[in-house]
Amino acid sequence: MRQLTATILLVSALLAPALCRAGANEELQNIKKQIKEKNRLISKTQKVETKVSGELVQIQKSLAEKQSSLTALGRDLAGVEKGIDRTHEDIEHERQEAERKKAQINRRMAALYKGGDTGNLRVFFSSESFPQMSENLRYMRSILENDKKLFQQYNENLERLNKLKERLEQEAVKKEGLRRSIEAKKREIEQEKSRKATYLVKVRQDKQSYLASLKELQANASRLQSMIQRLEAKSRKAYSSKTRPGKAAEPARPGVTAKATPVPNQGLGAQKGRLSLPVRGNIVDRFGRHKHPDFDSFTVSNGISVAAPAGSAIHAIYDGEVIFADYFKGYGNMIIVDHGEGFFSLYAHASSIAKRVGSKVSKNDVLASVGDLDSTKGPMLYFEIRYQGKPVDPSPWFR
Repeated sequence: MRQLTATILLVSALLAPALCRAGANEELQNIKKQIKEKNRLISKTQKVETKVSGELVQIQKSLAEKQSSLTALGRDLAGVEKGIDRTHEDIEHERQEAERKKAQINRRMAALYKGGDTGNLRVFFSSESFPQMSENLRYMRSILENDKKLFQQYNENLERLNKLKERLEQEAVKKEGLRRSIEAKKREIEQEKSRKATYLVKVRQDKQSYLASLKELQANASRLQSMIQRLEAKSRKAYSSKTRPGKAAEPARPGVTAKATPVPNQGLGAQKGRLSLPVRGNIVDRFGRHKHPDFDSFTVSNGISVAAPAGSAIHAIYDGEVIFADYFKGYGNMIIVDHGEGFFSLYAHASSIAKRVGSKVSKNDVLASVGDLDSTKGPMLYFEIRYQGKPVDPSPWFR
């Protein structure tokens, strides 16, 4: 009996670590299932985010079209206002001309009144010869023609004046219509911006929620995996003197760090320490490797991020030629300038683009305006300098 009891105790002792490992493994499998589900939700969220990003691109295009339409309406309004100013000048000119003609008519009427009804007849019949009579007749006809022309010109002045006043009224109506259209476009733009902001907030909140849940589950799985490894090590140590020590977990490799590339002291390379930032603002992300403030991970930046008010002008840092000016997924509206000798500069997250591919630009020329398209941190400029295709730390270039 004692032998049986001893045997049972020995078997129990041998099985205890195995049973513990089995329970832990079962728990680990459950957590792995939860992680798989969270990954599925994140994948689903990323698909939704991709879809929303596409919709945001459409919203951005719609905003750009409305902004372009607003600019065109502004030009039309300026043209109408100039037309109104010209019409006022034309009206004043015609009014003065009409007053001058009216004064001439008044003087002519006064002369006719003084001469009486028989004045011209006296001139005609006082002729001493037939040739003189013919000459006086021609003179009288000339006077009558001049009088007729004077009255006709005066009437034409009045007609033109009335037409100009009608045109002025029409232009005033057109101006009011354009003003209302501009106000309507501004409201549409604000609505589009609000819709875009709502989309972004919802998607970012959902994604952050799933990522936080996944982080917690992965931490639990890591702790449980460590416990299983300790149990297995203890079991091997207790029941086998020849067990091979457990292989230590390989430490995580750090993320790839952006490395600055040596550059020659010529062209843009000779401008180190002399340039101004492309936009007035504060540098919020610098070149190189950075630890994420919330997650135990590292990110690498090949450039710098400059926070600035939306709509701020983005300037070229140096002379060159625009080789890319379009939307690029993940970077929003982006411009790349070729400065020659292997140097390039890149400007991203713009709300609008002012230059086209092939445009020659000079230092400080306006390339675009600051926006937040595809930016996760609000309005800002993402900027890079590259030499022979490799990223270069931009900071030493600026004063």
